[in-house]
Amino acid sequence: MSQSIGQEPDIKGLIFDIKKYAIHDGPGIRTTVFFKGCPLQCQWCHNPESWSSYAEHGLRKGRCVGCGQCAEACPQQAISLAPLEILPPGSRGEKRRFLTELVEKQPVTDMNKCNLCGQCVEACIAGAREIIGRQMTVSEVMAEVEQDIIFYDQSSGGVTFSGGEPLMQPEFLLAMLNQCQAQQIHTAVDTSCYAEPKIVEMVSERTDLFLCDLKHMDNEMHERFTGVGNTLILDNIRCLSEAGKEIVIRIPVIPGFNDEKANVEATGKFTASLQVVSRIDILPFNHGGKEKSARLTAESKLMQVETPGEEEMKSIAKELSKYGFEVKIGG
Repeated sequence: MSQSIGQEPDIKGLIFDIKKYAIHDGPGIRTTVFFKGCPLQCQWCHNPESWSSYAEHGLRKGRCVGCGQCAEACPQQAISLAPLEILPPGSRGEKRRFLTELVEKQPVTDMNKCNLCGQCVEACIAGAREIIGRQMTVSEVMAEVEQDIIFYDQSSGGVTFSGGEPLMQPEFLLAMLNQCQAQQIHTAVDTSCYAEPKIVEMVSERTDLFLCDLKHMDNEMHERFTGVGNTLILDNIRCLSEAGKEIVIRIPVIPGFNDEKANVEATGKFTASLQVVSRIDILPFNHGGKEKSARLTAESKLMQVETPGEEEMKSIAKELSKYGFEVKIGG
């Protein structure tokens, strides 16, 4: 991969969201650019719409009013209306049951016919339909980023590239980093670090801060719950540290997966072995991924556990702080 390839403003990437005024994705006020596509499939993921490397159709079923406008607008005749299965009494409240009884039919999309033209989205009067993911050029994303330069300057903020996994689109990511670097905009990459070492090295040369996810220290457990092992991830984090890059370690706390004391201790020891770590963030599991997954044509089966309590989070933070780190709950 030529380094010059990252300097072309017309290179395109697949983006599924751009979040303005983000305050939890690095220092200061930031714009977070979410890349679509991820090599991991974490069973607790709160962004399952990021998994696929392709644009996909989404339907917020709770908003659908069964009007049929989407079916009429579809030039591919990919949408049909099917009888709606009425929720049983007591299911998510009687108000929801009353609303569903008013809607007699729901749209069903044949993805073998759908070409994601978006005409159904435009026709939907309830805002229930969406296309998740769109191709954007570097120039188009930078136009969004540049709108808030004054806020970056005032707050020591910048741009964070997240996902999904931004390292899956290295040419686009390098191009974005080059453009930000040229305008002296602080950059952060929020990553699982699951990528070829050469890609990590090239990205590190243009990145100010890495937000590195550390999910479990045991390779077998990591593969069981994310779909990939952690050997490459740990090696890449070590390489970033040896290169002197600023790193924040981020740990999603998932009850029954990585919250046991032995894993917390192993995580602390690994982090202590790194040369440059500015902080550890521990992020309590939340259920946001379940609702997002329900919008997708191929719904993901995510694990459902309780959100860890305040005392449990404080206990984990206390244990990790023994290794000499500032530990922040919530990131």
